[in-house]
Amino acid sequence: MIHQRHLMFWIATLVVFAFLLWLLSDILLPFVAGLALAYLQTPLADRLERLGMNRTLAALLIVGFVVLTFVLLALLLVPILAQQAAALIGGIPSYVARLQALLSDPGPPWLRQLLNGGDAGKTMSQVVAQGTGYVTTLMQSVWAGGKALASFISVLVIMPVVTFYLICDWHEMVAILDGWVPPQNRATVHRLVGEIDAAISGFLRGQSGVCLIVGIYYAVALSLVGLNFGLLIGLTAGVLTFLPYIGSMTGLLIAVSVAVGQFWPNWISIAIVIGIFLVGQFVEGNVLGPKLVGDRVGLHPVWLIFAMFAFGYLLGFVGLLIAVPLAAAIGVLFRFGLSRYYASPFYQDEESG
Repeated sequence: MIHQRHLMFWIATLVVFAFLLWLLSDILLPFVAGLALAYLQTPLADRLERLGMNRTLAALLIVGFVVLTFVLLALLLVPILAQQAAALIGGIPSYVARLQALLSDPGPPWLRQLLNGGDAGKTMSQVVAQGTGYVTTLMQSVWAGGKALASFISVLVIMPVVTFYLICDWHEMVAILDGWVPPQNRATVHRLVGEIDAAISGFLRGQSGVCLIVGIYYAVALSLVGLNFGLLIGLTAGVLTFLPYIGSMTGLLIAVSVAVGQFWPNWISIAIVIGIFLVGQFVEGNVLGPKLVGDRVGLHPVWLIFAMFAFGYLLGFVGLLIAVPLAAAIGVLFRFGLSRYYASPFYQDEESG
């Protein structure tokens, strides 16, 4: 009975937490971003504090450096990216129409045969139209679910303040949360939290490095090829690489669509654009990923993709940001629950019977 009451209590707590997360999703972005930055920068603040620096001053220096970096990047890149983004958004209908026309009448007989005969044009055109509609609906859902993103100035104002206070009070907050755990369960909770922390911190730090390297590669390579909006598409693909498997595929689809609209019928240039993303995918999956991220998350790719779509649908942009950390935490808890189930009388009795 005691175990059942504990289980009901934690289930009720989880339901209330999930409901509040959904209810407040529109205003959570600056707080989630501030929490993520504080989580990543707290070890640096601890190191500075051990060197004799006051923790408040250390937190102030860290937050100031982060804000200054964002401001400099904004001053350097935002005007160019905004111009390219406006031109790209304005040209999307023409690119889609050109792609549909190409699929309806591919031209060379070998290409028509490759696209599966006479009905391929109609079929592929329908696929493009449906895919465009699906992506548009998904982006509208993400945007509607992340309205705090529209108030970008408020994010820039609130996020540094949240980060500063969380860095200053991080260990006090952890001690308070630790005090809420029953003493007889603290060893187990500490072990689980340690596994979750290793998975999340490893992913965040490693994937951030992957995003930076891949984004610079895509931006430079696409710009050298002469692709319109190459800088914007490359950097966007790099940023979206933080969402495994989605970022690179999104960048590839956009780049190929623009390349077809710009270079057709020059297949060599289109193939080079495709090759740039294939090389990027190979390097990311076989070199950067194993070196910088490794197997720290410990989750199957299908579960990661499902988690990103599910949390993105429910919570919008905020859901995409927290999808991988939550998926990693759920994975650790699920494996723990499964191990307890294997050791429980339910499983043992079934096995013996």
